[in-house]
Amino acid sequence: MPLRDRIKPGVHVLFVGINPGIRSAETGHHFAGYSNRFWKLLTDSRLVPEPVDWRSDDRLPEWGFGITNLVPRETPGIDTLTREECLAGVDVLRRKVRRFKPAIVAFVGVSLYRWVFPTKNPVMLGLQRDTLEGAQVFVLPNPSGRNANFTYAEMLAAFRKLRRRLDRRQD
Repeated sequence: MPLRDRIKPGVHVLFVGINPGIRSAETGHHFAGYSNRFWKLLTDSRLVPEPVDWRSDDRLPEWGFGITNLVPRETPGIDTLTREECLAGVDVLRRKVRRFKPAIVAFVGVSLYRWVFPTKNPVMLGLQRDTLEGAQVFVLPNPSGRNANFTYAEMLAAFRKLRRRLDRRQD
């Protein structure tokens, strides 16, 4: 059974992962991998008001967040995903963004951002010039323990930048 989205009307930020890992599919919860730091980053950046873990994904809408994946199929890594799956996922994601109208779509991973907005240029973390169906686009680092591209401090800085962006929108 595919991992269920956690999105409700009124969402401010829609977090988008590339696809569920095996443990997320087994538990039915997003970013449930043992070494995944997504939930710690949400807590440490103060995007959420209390400590949370993967069992808290149903609570994300309480704080104005939603979560989905580009590709619903679980895999141990992204190397088995097909171009066709990813392109089909972009169409589905566009429909979700049109339906729920988040202010910000936060891509959790540079590789994921490149699937949706193909570019050969370097991708910086943070707010992008691109928009998706009227939503601002923000790139966060992939928090998987397999991702050695960013230190925890760099990841936390990106999540804090998203929090500051949200704070400015709400002023």
